[in-house]
Amino acid sequence: MSEPAKALVLDFGGVITKTLFETHAETETALGLKPGTLTWRGPFDPDTDPLWRRMQAGEISERDYWLARARETGALLGETWDRMDQLLRRARGADLMRSVRPEALAAIRTAKAAGKRLAILSNELDLFYGADFRKTLPFLADFALIVDATYTKILKPDPRAYRLVTDGLGLAAHDCVFVDDQVKNVRGAEAVGMRAVHFDVRDPADGFARALARLGITTRSEASA
Repeated sequence: MSEPAKALVLDFGGVITKTLFETHAETETALGLKPGTLTWRGPFDPDTDPLWRRMQAGEISERDYWLARARETGALLGETWDRMDQLLRRARGADLMRSVRPEALAAIRTAKAAGKRLAILSNELDLFYGADFRKTLPFLADFALIVDATYTKILKPDPRAYRLVTDGLGLAAHDCVFVDDQVKNVRGAEAVGMRAVHFDVRDPADGFARALARLGITTRSEASA
């Protein structure tokens, strides 16, 4: 049996925070839109979201997808939105903690208490949320490293993105458990030797339980199974 990993490396949007698909009702309220206006559902109903299917097929990037959604949402308000952070800021307001998954906070606390290192590897952290949002999230102080392609310009699944994490933490790839909701990014992590977990946004508790297990941490739900 392999030794437990030493670090938990998380994607941000979708893993630490809820997806915009999950918070359509809150977005519609924040923007003054009628309930049911936002119909794109991504992984929750891919049959009705052709743009999401194109992204999953590799025809467009994740950035392309969200920029398109930002533009069309802004147009509903008679505004021109040409940046992704305009959608996130208007949809979620100043209190981003409301969108953080409670399962993520619990997993972060559990990993930290077990002496595990914490890192974030994101393709568009500040690009989506704006450079000043981090101070509103106190739990980020627990992270030893945040690698954001907004600045590095190296996007997952490029092998160099994962190596920025391993080099920054001073750990071997197999000592890191990487969690992401995009299959291509999970495969990229596996290709460089990380232990990777595909995070299903429809079942957050299971994703974090599997990640913690690879860190050698048994959750209460696993223990009772």
